[in-house]
Amino acid sequence: MSVSLDAGSVEQFLAELAIQRRASPHTVDAYRRDLTRLTALAAGADLASLQTPQLRRGLMQLHAQELAPRSIARTLSAWRSYYAWLARRGAVALNPADGLRAPKRPRTLPKALGIDQAAALLDVRAEGPLQVRDAAIFELFYSSGLRLSELVSLDWPGGLDLASGEVTVTGKRQKTRKIPLGDKAAAALRAWLALRPQFERGGQVALFLGRNGTRLTPRQVQSRLAQWARQQGVGVHVHPHMLRHSFASHVLQSSGDLRAVQEMLGHASIAATQIYTHLDFQHLAKIYDSAHPRAKSK
Repeated sequence: MSVSLDAGSVEQFLAELAIQRRASPHTVDAYRRDLTRLTALAAGADLASLQTPQLRRGLMQLHAQELAPRSIARTLSAWRSYYAWLARRGAVALNPADGLRAPKRPRTLPKALGIDQAAALLDVRAEGPLQVRDAAIFELFYSSGLRLSELVSLDWPGGLDLASGEVTVTGKRQKTRKIPLGDKAAAALRAWLALRPQFERGGQVALFLGRNGTRLTPRQVQSRLAQWARQQGVGVHVHPHMLRHSFASHVLQSSGDLRAVQEMLGHASIAATQIYTHLDFQHLAKIYDSAHPRAKSK
């Protein structure tokens, strides 16, 4: 296969990324932004003409612009993948991104709610149809650890099975998984489904609908959750991924079963799940500090 070494080759690469590797639209958009930086670095020259020193200089410029180390690492990964794709097609002899390293990323633990904070957030009597809907959304997040994209893409009838107490979602790389549904989440969802028909317009199949009868967007869910948390006095900014982190942390604290948490989260590698063992240690450390008679001086 011949490759045109201009912006068209980038689009060819992205199309293959989406179709053959089943990358999500979010991932494809991120790669497009990263490769736009590569095109800017080339300054009109052929992308195949860029050499390792030029790419290293480009990374240094991103660092000087105070781009986060995580973002620089992702940009380098996109460049490396693109040049590897060109190499497989004989368009370049060597991958100029090989051997380059992004700045070290500081190790940050995901933020999770405490169990009492989660209860304060969720143990609220919903008033009105929209609050009933929101309560179902937040209970589902915390009960099953869904990603935001997975939740807003749910249909009705679709992946939700209240009879068996399971929810089926399609996550990253189009992998499907089944996750248990807690009793409180199931009750909240039944309450919403009783009200959902009054919002449905034109056969809309989305499980969660807005005032105008269309599928809720990720941004709308983020906004509603942040507002809900403020009203309940949780004391921290709460976003959907925090409920996913809280689900993982609290299940791990209770069960100690890292492999089960990995399956429920849909992580391809156990390494991605192991970060929650650090959260679990923090929880145990707090218990020790408050309960052990020799933990702190009088």
